[in-house]
Amino acid sequence: MHFSFINTFTPVIYNVEYLQVSSAQFGLVDAMKEVSTKGLKTMSDRINKEFKNPNHKISEISSFNLLIEEIRELDRAHLIDFIVMGTKGATGAKEILFGSNTIHVLKSVKCPVLAIPSDFEYETPLEVLFPTDFNINYSKSHINPITAIAKQYNSRVNVLHVSTGYDLTEMQYKNMKTLEASLKDIANIFHEVRNQNIDDAINEFQIKAKINLLIMINNKHSFFENLFFKSTINKIGLHLNIPFLVIPSIIDKK
Repeated sequence: MHFSFINTFTPVIYNVEYLQVSSAQFGLVDAMKEVSTKGLKTMSDRINKEFKNPNHKISEISSFNLLIEEIRELDRAHLIDFIVMGTKGATGAKEILFGSNTIHVLKSVKCPVLAIPSDFEYETPLEVLFPTDFNINYSKSHINPITAIAKQYNSRVNVLHVSTGYDLTEMQYKNMKTLEASLKDIANIFHEVRNQNIDDAINEFQIKAKINLLIMINNKHSFFENLFFKSTINKIGLHLNIPFLVIPSIIDKK
């Protein structure tokens, strides 16, 4: 497995369109490059020392670029299959706060993204929460990341559906049956919650069931889009102190 550590840097003042740097800033860019390179080297050395594995390869990417643009370029070149990024909480808070970088990555890339709260200490994902509205025509690209985690860690997948008071449509019922069949080889349980906001239902369930990992599919015109992209950051009701895996609705074929 190949891991790439990415760090991007830009001067405080620069031409966004052309990324042209004035001669007065060359020294600043060189200094930032040195800090970036040293930081990546320190991280690589630590990983190699604490988690040395002959099957793993680590490379470092230090780039004079915007973070989002760098990730987009790597994604377009099919050089990444999975993104892991830390997400800092608000001052005095430990839960995930979805900043602009995270939101842009979720919107832009066509590979799974794992967001991990700052100061999170590893715990085995024995209980996985997968909220869904059954409005997704589940494919292998959606389910494989879930089943791969469940099989590796003997996880139980909790499928959570928040009912709006209406019966499932024919399409939703068909999708639900497809999901049931796709999860048949791993431990799973389907839950239905009525008369609750989606964010409240997720918050309450993750605490009650001691969830270790939250997984959602980023599907257009679904509750995921309404929950994240049509809300301001300050209005997002999710309070997460666990890793959050987002699977895109369409994953590029590598």
